Amino acid sequence: MTSTTATSTTDFDSAEITQQYSQINSRFEIPADEQDNDNSSARLFERSRIKALADEREAVQKKTFTKWVNSILSRVGCRISDLYLDLRDGRMLIKLLEVLSGEKLPKPTKGRMRIHCLENVDKALQFLKEQRVHLENMGSHDIVDGNHRLILGLIWTIILRFQIQDIIVETGQADQKETRSAKDALLLWCQMKTAGYPNVNITNFTTSWKDGMAFNALIHKHQPDLVDYNALRRSNPTHNLQNAFNVAEQKLGVTKLLDPEDVFTENPDEKSIMTYVVAFYHYFSKMKQLAVEGKRVGKVLDQAIETEKMIDKYETLASDLLKWIEQTIIVLKNRKLANSLTGVQQQLQAFNTYRTVEKPPKFQEKGNLEVLLFTIQSRMRANNQRPYTPKEGALVSDINRAWERLERAEHERERVLRDELIRQEKLEQMARRFDRKAAMRETWLMENQRLVAQDNFGYDLPAVEAAKKKHDAIETDIAAYEERVQALVNISKELEAERYHDAKRIDVRKDNILRLWDYLQELLKARRGRLEKNLTLQRIFQEMLYIISWMDDMKARLLSPDFGKHLLEVEDLLQKHALLENDIGLQAERVQSASAAALKFANGDTYKPCDPQVIRHRVQHLDLCYQELCELAAQRRERLEQSRRFWMFLWEVTELESWIREKEQIFSSLDYGKDLTSVLILQSKHSAFEDELGARRNHLQQVLNEGEQMVQAKHFGSPRVHESMDDIKRQWDQLEELAAFRKQNLQDTQRFFQFQGDADDLKAWLLDTKRQMTNEDVGNDEYTTQRLLKKHNDLRNETIKNGATIEALSKQANALPEELQNTPDIQRRLKDIKDLYMELLTLADLRQKKLDDTMALYTIFSETDSCELWMSQKETWLVGLDVPEKLEDLEVIQNR
Repeated sequence: MTSTTATSTTDFDSAEITQQYSQINSRFEIPADEQDNDNSSARLFERSRIKALADEREAVQKKTFTKWVNSILSRVGCRISDLYLDLRDGRMLIKLLEVLSGEKLPKPTKGRMRIHCLENVDKALQFLKEQRVHLENMGSHDIVDGNHRLILGLIWTIILRFQIQDIIVETGQADQKETRSAKDALLLWCQMKTAGYPNVNITNFTTSWKDGMAFNALIHKHQPDLVDYNALRRSNPTHNLQNAFNVAEQKLGVTKLLDPEDVFTENPDEKSIMTYVVAFYHYFSKMKQLAVEGKRVGKVLDQAIETEKMIDKYETLASDLLKWIEQTIIVLKNRKLANSLTGVQQQLQAFNTYRTVEKPPKFQEKGNLEVLLFTIQSRMRANNQRPYTPKEGALVSDINRAWERLERAEHERERVLRDELIRQEKLEQMARRFDRKAAMRETWLMENQRLVAQDNFGYDLPAVEAAKKKHDAIETDIAAYEERVQALVNISKELEAERYHDAKRIDVRKDNILRLWDYLQELLKARRGRLEKNLTLQRIFQEMLYIISWMDDMKARLLSPDFGKHLLEVEDLLQKHALLENDIGLQAERVQSASAAALKFANGDTYKPCDPQVIRHRVQHLDLCYQELCELAAQRRERLEQSRRFWMFLWEVTELESWIREKEQIFSSLDYGKDLTSVLILQSKHSAFEDELGARRNHLQQVLNEGEQMVQAKHFGSPRVHESMDDIKRQWDQLEELAAFRKQNLQDTQRFFQFQGDADDLKAWLLDTKRQMTNEDVGNDEYTTQRLLKKHNDLRNETIKNGATIEALSKQANALPEELQNTPDIQRRLKDIKDLYMELLTLADLRQKKLDDTMALYTIFSETDSCELWMSQKETWLVGLDVPEKLEDLEVIQNR
């Protein structure tokens, strides 16, 4: 602190510091003459009273010095909670001295051991010594050990050195300089500032401050608008003190070092009050200095006010933005999604609206906040102010972290909504597929129920045998259909498991299909029972003989000692054995069916065509033979299973690829025939190819299943197996596409040539008919004219009927592909035929008139009865004539 017109102490008053330090160390020392009278009760009371007062002062000093230290350390963002404990490691002591002195002390030693603490405290004490501060009988170990008196003394020494030493008092006499002690200078300053205030008489730093009037007078002197001094009463010291302390803290920013009860006491602590008063001194001195330089710093103040507004704006915007972020995160973390496709789409639309409409302005606000904070800090640095630091939670880093949490919540929300949308779309597709399949299943089940409800078995053995074959076919179809019904049930279960919103309706329809299925099974079983009762036991015996003969042949093949000598042979044997096993497996149902059918005649009260014991003996013999056959097959399978499945799989794949390539060449052929006959031949061949393709499809599935098992079993060739599977699937799909493409082209070509043939035939007929219609012969007599007229009527009727043929031909042309419909040849043929047909109708009418006129001439002489009879016959013939629907029948009629 500097001034040109002031009286100040230029050197630190070592004597005063030494005196104060000695007083601290000797507070609790008892005179020798008093030690001789310890047994006196008066002395004991006095000693206890002195100690109580000393403890009270020590507590007040500790609280005051702690708050003072925190007010200094707050400039660097530090704080202590216990004066005795937090200064022991020396770190806070070094920071305190650095802030007060503005100088850089040696860096504290890292570590928490005693030796490290001693070293740090010693650095602080050494710095004080360099500042010519006299520290008598004080060492670093006293501070590290937490000596209360010495720690308080050290803090007081620091306060004297850095807060009170350079107090400047303006006496108004610029030509006189007076050297005073720090305490006297501070007391003089207080007296000068409170001169003239009623009820204020400052003579010391203890009792003169008890009623609080002096504190309020100091504030009122410098800031009259903050204190209503006339309203204060000396009789209410607690209120006065509380008012002064609150105003100083809230309005002036002076840390509240004391509480009213610390001052309003019998013996206030002098050092605590001096510490508090010196804080007022420094604040008001700085305020006065600012007032002197008011004009110079007016702009700075305006900027500070504007900066304060900007700070308020920053805090408001930051608070609002953080609040919005937290609220938005809560909304985004809500996992209560709509259980329908429409609902999820609406939620996703709302989310997109948030990202495109609501979020961008907030992102702009975040950027504006960063710019605003940078502007505030830049302005404060330019004004030599400590840069503004937002409160905890409102830092830019805090906002960025909150924004990152918002981004994560947003990303997670989008992922959840996208996944739910995909799930709902799949469920809707699955539900539509279920409804489509359910309608097909219901129709099929009801049709088959009507079919199996009919008992048209016949009345003789051949008829019953034929009925059994038909029934077996029905059972096979129905058994194969169970997989489709189960697939429908699986779809329903999956929809229910996925919480589809219309799952109840799906479940009801599924239950209805299952009821129809169960009822069909019951009808089928009842029909089987009725049919089996119509079969004869001799046929069962014959069936048993066939089975046993077949099993004997199989046993001979299974007992062969040949198990293969190389891979290809083993694979060949495995294929043959697989065929044998398939045959054996198929025979299981045959054996069971024969045995069950035979035992029906041996058990129960029904008709028994022979001795039940014979039936049971034959059934037992059949079962024994089959068991032996199965055991032999299993034994041989066990021997053959040692072959290498991997190469077997590759061989199968290679064979399939070769077959596919062969068929691709066939299906890729551009030969679609040159006429109708060649097209029909090609279609027949293609149908045979498709049948072969269907047969190969099952084999392909078996090979793929084998490969899948090898992959799942982690076979050593799994990568190559998987690659081969993908390749064969791709080739197969291409082959099916080629087959479908060729089939469609053949059908289009067939319809095209068929149209040409039909059109040519019809045109030829029309031309021939035209030739007949243009014949000028009308007959020489009634008989010939009548014959010609009959022939003409037949021809005319046939011509009229061919009008439908022409219409059918037009429809046939319209059914052709668009590129064939619009060809000139097609349109020309149709036009020629239609024109010829209309011309033919005109000619028919003309010839009809000629013949009618001629006939009228001839018949005018004929008898009326003959004419009526002739007309009746012709009318009957014409009425009874049926127009055939098929072209072949029409040609027959035409020939007739």
